[in-house]
Amino acid sequence: MLSGCLGTKHLKKGEKLLYRQSVQAPKTVDTDEITDLYAQQPNRKIFNLPLAYLVGIYYFGEHFYSQDKMIAKKEKLETKFDTKIANTKKEKKINNLQYRKQQKMDKMNKKIEDGNTIMQWGEPISVFDSSMISLTEEHFRDYLFSKGFFNNHVESKVRSIGRLTNVNYRINPGVAYKIDSIFFDISDTTILKIVQKHQRESFLKQKDQYDEQNFTRERERIDLLLKDNGYYDFSRQYVEFRIDTASNRDPHEVDIKIMITDPAKRDHHRQFIIDEVRFMTDAGALNPGKTRQTKTYHEIDYTFFEEDYKLRTLSQRVFLKPGQQYSRSRTLNTQRQLANVDAFKFVNINYDTTGGKFIANVFTSPLSRYEWSNEAGVNVTQGFPGPFYNITFKKRNLFRGMETFDLNGRFGFEGVASATSDQNIYKSTEAGVNASLTFPQFIFPFKEQVRFRQAQYNPKTRFTAGYAYTDRPEYRRTAVSVNGTYSWNNKRSRLYAFTPISVSVIDTSNLSQSFRDLLEEQASYGNYSLLNSFRPSFVNSMLFSITWNHNNYGNMEKSSAFIRAQLESGGTIWNFIDPSFLEKQELQYFKYLRLSLDMRRVNVLKENATLAYRINTGVAYSYADDKSIPYEKFFFAGGSNSIRAWRPRRLGPGSFKPRTTQEPESTGDPVKDGYFDYSFEQPAEILLEGSIELRQKLFGFVSGAVFVDAGNTWTFQARKKFVNDVEVENGNSQFKFNQFYKEIAVGTGVGLRFDFSFLILRLDVGMKVIDPAQEPGNRFVLDRVRFFKPYATKGEDNSYSNFREPVIYNVGIGYPF
Repeated sequence: MLSGCLGTKHLKKGEKLLYRQSVQAPKTVDTDEITDLYAQQPNRKIFNLPLAYLVGIYYFGEHFYSQDKMIAKKEKLETKFDTKIANTKKEKKINNLQYRKQQKMDKMNKKIEDGNTIMQWGEPISVFDSSMISLTEEHFRDYLFSKGFFNNHVESKVRSIGRLTNVNYRINPGVAYKIDSIFFDISDTTILKIVQKHQRESFLKQKDQYDEQNFTRERERIDLLLKDNGYYDFSRQYVEFRIDTASNRDPHEVDIKIMITDPAKRDHHRQFIIDEVRFMTDAGALNPGKTRQTKTYHEIDYTFFEEDYKLRTLSQRVFLKPGQQYSRSRTLNTQRQLANVDAFKFVNINYDTTGGKFIANVFTSPLSRYEWSNEAGVNVTQGFPGPFYNITFKKRNLFRGMETFDLNGRFGFEGVASATSDQNIYKSTEAGVNASLTFPQFIFPFKEQVRFRQAQYNPKTRFTAGYAYTDRPEYRRTAVSVNGTYSWNNKRSRLYAFTPISVSVIDTSNLSQSFRDLLEEQASYGNYSLLNSFRPSFVNSMLFSITWNHNNYGNMEKSSAFIRAQLESGGTIWNFIDPSFLEKQELQYFKYLRLSLDMRRVNVLKENATLAYRINTGVAYSYADDKSIPYEKFFFAGGSNSIRAWRPRRLGPGSFKPRTTQEPESTGDPVKDGYFDYSFEQPAEILLEGSIELRQKLFGFVSGAVFVDAGNTWTFQARKKFVNDVEVENGNSQFKFNQFYKEIAVGTGVGLRFDFSFLILRLDVGMKVIDPAQEPGNRFVLDRVRFFKPYATKGEDNSYSNFREPVIYNVGIGYPF
């Protein structure tokens, strides 16, 4: 069976399978890096199980493949294109045919070399090649030498069991060499002073272990340092290192000499000072019969056919001035900040050294002032995917200050779990219109000098007004909102946003009787704030958020992280102004504080395998007399982007038990009676959840995942359950430090991800492991999971027990985190 799973039947006589490779090395050696240097790799396995599924896929595809037929097909197709090209006279059509021919030939060549599409999804059997062992040993020795282990030793041991071969590499790195002294050989005294001034930033430090990678980093650092200090024509080729191992008393230390050579025909490097800054705002534009005008503002010479931009606003994004030393960082920052304003097709900056002057030239080409876009797709926010349609109108440079006006309309459907029924999917209709106006600066009475300093942080002011409409089976909800937001970047990976004004007027109508009963029932449980949330409301708040994106979160090349923290203060103004006029208008108002923190990380383990983590938490506290918060500000757990073993928004709070389907009377159906009734959403004020997910590419566009989710929600005030006006014991919903960790729900499961390039379709199967709603001692429920129709055992008293837990199937768009 093992040989069948590994595909050894595809080995020829005398061949063996390279099954596994391992490395034994002391802790001083990074084995994660060194295992990437194998000259030959074994076949990929799924989650390290002895199942080389890609081998089976490869040879399955080989049954339908003939290289000779593919070569003949390529020749026939090539002849067909050559004939069409020969019979065509129009140059444009010829170019199009040649392009299509090249595209087709590239695909055919790939199939000739790597097989058909199914074969490309898989991989051929990894036949053990003994010559690869010596090559791998050589790679290891070179790597160890580059890390300062000059006297390393590598040996290998090969063991075969039947047709399976394992190779074990043993590494004795020896003593690592360290840096004893660092010297400089720089004849240009100005450069010597700059390098010595910034020596603390050096990658080469005394007593550090020798590492060739640090020499590459140091060469790059010196190159960029000097280019930021006026040395425009400097290059890293001028930086050299000399390493001496013979002059030290300690035989395991080296001396480093850093040398910067002078350019040919000169005994020093030239520092460049900017003589002029020229900015062409409409590069590439043609206007027959007209000549470009020239205007100077803030020491920058602008040229254009039409003065489309306010030069005061444009100059704030240019950090180059006459009399400044050349700086690569200021040049890139100017290019970046001009690109950030969504006004130009391209931004190019070059320097002209002819004629004895050093001139900075900035070239931009404006984007179209008007833009329409249409978008149709599939979206999911809290339940099941549904179609949507977006239409957007944009007008740029509205007031000649690079402002942007956006008008957006959206209409869509989505499948959501009903708030009052255990049916799987109900249609939720959503529509909305939003208008926004974005300024590339802070709209605030700052002095001009302050505005110029702020510009390097990409400041923006955005005013938004919108109308949202939601129609669910239980209610119809409309919201009119207005807000203003300041945003800026401290670093490229860090975004700040402050919304001093956010106002919404929310109205809920057409409440179904079952939903009214639900709200009344929740109120009888002590959850009065939910009832208040569905009254006509006036919601005003201030928000501040920080978003940190490290290494472009979600990329597959290197590990990355994402953190978003948001603090919201709702109804702050009512601490200073009497809100009685809202009560006269029968509008509910709120006073609350809300804090949320979402932390995510993706670790790239190896090619095609990642480990993703998430911690998501939040607290919402009302300090109003009625302890109410807006419905949209509650926290929920469960669903395709949360804890996937529970239905959307159905988990929690705490160990509080949902009502069972036996209440108020039994139906006599063992599938329905006695189960927890998850018909109702479970809003709460405290959220704590975390997930870990192992993802691995399976083949082609299909990836697999194994995950574990854990968490729950809680309330500040204990919910109570009443039966015939008598309080009954029904678990705990309140957050208690000495108890909350006992109420953590745990779910696990497996899933598939289909990467169609334009979207990722996700299918997850969630299974409950620990259900805090069960009685203590009976909360482990994984052994009760049933994939198909659940069942229960009928007792002598016609009641049911021994309930089986159904799995939860989740459909999502994109990764859950």
